[in-house]
Amino acid sequence: MTDQHPAHNTAWRLKAIITGSAGNLVEWYDWYAYSTFALYFAPAFFPEGNPTVQLLNTAAIFAVGFLMRPIGGWLFGRIADRTGRKAAMTLSVLLMSLGSLMITFTPSYRSIGLLSPVFLLLARLLQGLSVGGEYGTSATYLSEIATKEKRGFFSSFQYVTLIGGQLVSLGIQLLLQKVFLTPEQLHSWGWRIPFFIGALLALIVLYMRRNMEESVKLDDKKTERGSVAVLLKKHPRAVLTVVGLTLGGTLAFYTYTTYMQKFLVNTVHLSKEQSTLIVFMLMLIYAGIQPLFGWISDKYGRKPLLIGFGVLGTLFTVPILTTLSHTTSAVAAFFLILAALIIVSGYTAINAVVKAELFPAEVRALGVGLPYALTVALFGGTAEYIALYFKNIGHESLYYWYITGCIFISLIVYVAVRDTRRTSYIDRENM
Repeated sequence: MTDQHPAHNTAWRLKAIITGSAGNLVEWYDWYAYSTFALYFAPAFFPEGNPTVQLLNTAAIFAVGFLMRPIGGWLFGRIADRTGRKAAMTLSVLLMSLGSLMITFTPSYRSIGLLSPVFLLLARLLQGLSVGGEYGTSATYLSEIATKEKRGFFSSFQYVTLIGGQLVSLGIQLLLQKVFLTPEQLHSWGWRIPFFIGALLALIVLYMRRNMEESVKLDDKKTERGSVAVLLKKHPRAVLTVVGLTLGGTLAFYTYTTYMQKFLVNTVHLSKEQSTLIVFMLMLIYAGIQPLFGWISDKYGRKPLLIGFGVLGTLFTVPILTTLSHTTSAVAAFFLILAALIIVSGYTAINAVVKAELFPAEVRALGVGLPYALTVALFGGTAEYIALYFKNIGHESLYYWYITGCIFISLIVYVAVRDTRRTSYIDRENM
């Protein structure tokens, strides 16, 4: 059973949200800095040659980093359910800082040869482990500290800070591009700056999380806490539901966020500076509308938003991306991607709270984090690589249909599941 601190007021909850969300933002900033600056550091870690092949290599390491996320979801979910949310969230941000420092100081391919991409790979494995644990524990934490009436609204801040991490990454890139460094300096050594900044920010958050309060009081008598066996035996339907909920949403999310900057450069043929500015402005709007969708879910339910994303994503993914691939206007590209992000918000704003409401406290962080991380590793983590592969073989449009098919599968799940706003485990525990 849990104790959600019913006596605590709004000020306490806001403080808890800031503490939990700050770490989430920094972790995702470090994670996205890799994708944001890949256009600049790809030549540093791999032999000279075809730029698309270099990006394929960096995208492959990006995808391999995702393979550690299920391990992180299991490890940190187990820690969070057995020891407490605070311990798991503190350790995860420490690992992220270490990974960022490794990327900062790894010499180039010209200096140490094959050891350079090997060190890059090791750093991404550490970061994948970290961010794999962060999602489940932060989603659980934010959902548990919220009141029933505002749970969708409060938990939406997980994606506000997740998107905010990419915003900070893009903002730093814009400053480096337009104010502080020349293009030559950015390609030569300037790309290392954001990773160093990320390591420092992670240390600040590490200090903040030392003083955070737990969101629940776990029952010490329950020896099954954080057990994969118990999770699969007692909650198999919920585990499969998390996989289905995540499948289409994570693929669409990574397509329109991390991959879109490269798509605008390689396919739409905008400059790196133009694509960075467009994606930055879009992410700012995207982050801002997440609480609105969270509030709507509190008022009208989670299920209508999920079904809305599923239907609109199935119908409009191919038209949006096809039109975008043929446009030459930066303004048109902006509004096409904005339309896609509004559609995807039906998933991103509430997916964390939906998953948290599916599980009891003793396996909640594990139940949210592990199946989510597995699905993201298979579909979100490979999004860039698959997109670049289809482009490299001359059939880029096949990727659009791939996204559509995955969203349609998720739509079937959205229609089948019950609305967790009315069947939440969190509410049962507080009765």
